Amino acid sequence: MKLIKLGAIDSTNEFLKGLSSNQVLENFTVVSAENQTNGKGQMGSVWTSEPSTNLIMSVLVKDFLMDTNHLFDVNIAASVAVIQALEILNIPKLSIKWPNDIMSYNKKIGGILIENSIKSDGTIISIVGLGLNVNQTNFENLPKASSLAVTCNTNFDKEKILLKIMEKLEQNIQSWNQNSVLLWSEYSNKLFKKGIPMLFEDQNKQNFMGIIKGVSSIGKLEVLLEDDLVSEFDIKEIQMLY
Repeated sequence: MKLIKLGAIDSTNEFLKGLSSNQVLENFTVVSAENQTNGKGQMGSVWTSEPSTNLIMSVLVKDFLMDTNHLFDVNIAASVAVIQALEILNIPKLSIKWPNDIMSYNKKIGGILIENSIKSDGTIISIVGLGLNVNQTNFENLPKASSLAVTCNTNFDKEKILLKIMEKLEQNIQSWNQNSVLLWSEYSNKLFKKGIPMLFEDQNKQNFMGIIKGVSSIGKLEVLLEDDLVSEFDIKEIQMLY
């Protein structure tokens, strides 16, 4: 693993994408930053973070995906890796809010953004971006956000967390052929609010009740509806209201 540490940067994902397009990087090259001025979340949302308090990183993953029908495998490997690393630190009540928000209790402590690019020769390169709230304690106007420090009432070493996450991510990727079923099962078992009747909002702003049952092989959320049918939803089609 090669680790590139930066001070302030607009986006670690954008920096790593630019770097990988200009030179050959070793697999699992990591870029971390103390401050990110233009961080990105799912669906074009903005990820903001107090300078120097949180873990902001992006990882290059290559020689893993061979088929565009299996893009969600990277989400599985990465999300489970973060959960595995945080469980070692005894962070309580961890779960994954589909597709890849990291939760402790009912609060979001981290988010993963994965950007895949398909090269002219058909190879797929993934940039796995992670923002993890570590030592930030002020979440004014962010009622659904929290951090490791708030949850556990102690400060953490960000680099040790980074190294542990990378250890688990490399293990998950390198053992994928043997352990993919187990990792998918771990992801499914950690789904936030799985099996609990929940209120959702569709893309037409209509509310409905449903129960999360799991995730399909291409990463769509499987929800049992009131008519006893299981429907699949893409990320732009549904929002959980909690």
